[in-house]
Amino acid sequence: MSLPNLIDKSIASDQLQLTHRPRRLRRTAAFRRMVQENQLTVNDLIYPVFVMEGQGLKPEVKSMPGCYRYSLDLLLKEVTEAFELGINAIALFPLIPQDLKDATGTESYNPDGLIQRTIRAIKQEVPELVVITDVALDPFSSDGHDGIVTEDGTILNDATVEVLIKMALSQAAAGADMVAPSDMMDGRIGAIRKALDSEGYTDVGILAYSAKYASAYYGPFRDALDSAPKFGDKKTYQMDPANALEALKEIDLDISEGADMVMVKPALAYMDVIHRVRQHTNLPVAAYNVSGEYAMIKAAGQNGWIDEKKVMMETLTSMKRAGADLILTYFSKEVAKILQ
Repeated sequence: MSLPNLIDKSIASDQLQLTHRPRRLRRTAAFRRMVQENQLTVNDLIYPVFVMEGQGLKPEVKSMPGCYRYSLDLLLKEVTEAFELGINAIALFPLIPQDLKDATGTESYNPDGLIQRTIRAIKQEVPELVVITDVALDPFSSDGHDGIVTEDGTILNDATVEVLIKMALSQAAAGADMVAPSDMMDGRIGAIRKALDSEGYTDVGILAYSAKYASAYYGPFRDALDSAPKFGDKKTYQMDPANALEALKEIDLDISEGADMVMVKPALAYMDVIHRVRQHTNLPVAAYNVSGEYAMIKAAGQNGWIDEKKVMMETLTSMKRAGADLILTYFSKEVAKILQ
């Protein structure tokens, strides 16, 4: 068909009196910016970081390209740079030496332990940075589980909560701004809130891993912390990926027990859950863009199969669109640089 005929047909189409033409508001970049419904900002980001013993160490996590374990001296430089990029908060995870692990995670509440020393050093170096600490046994457990394990493999809920209380109190004493119980033991939010308040830590917040699924997306994270279960799986305490209504039950319980923020983890395969939770509560909702999600984008980008930066930004924006107020992501620094 010749160009004049195409123009004639276009004119004929206009004569159909199309009242609604959504493309009018997509015509220029300025229009698109004006009507954009969701915007990813640096204030949405929480940067998960890994700390290890030693000096001058920065080994890369093989299954998470561009992500590193840091000895404390280098971690201080990393979090300072993150704060200067506008990132307000970090989530801190420790790599604990094997000889300090035991069946009940006693190292987790050592006042001079790695995590406690790291909190104090960060708060001295960058006092305005919000430090969020993980409360769970798996990095400290010789069994690699989030709870104390009996000889027959049963996870003891209430005995574990007693240890989690000690861990949370030790982190608060070191200067943590917010503790984040990630273990999925029943009743731990209420028990930790009560303990924090009774010891005078009323300003220390709780970010509850409320809807944490027994997901296959966690593999690279467990490589980073050498925290994979030594036997079995975590299906008796983490949620079934097939369930969504159960997430709302867990959210309600954690809110009733005193959570300040709630989380859905993972994020990418659970957008529907993020959306339901956002509709269900007025509390801030966090989503964890977990290690497996990060690794997939990195691997595909390195192979030239996708435009890594564009897919990264699209993925995180979609989490905002689903309803997340905050996103824990290993991409935090890369995103902050793009947004600048």
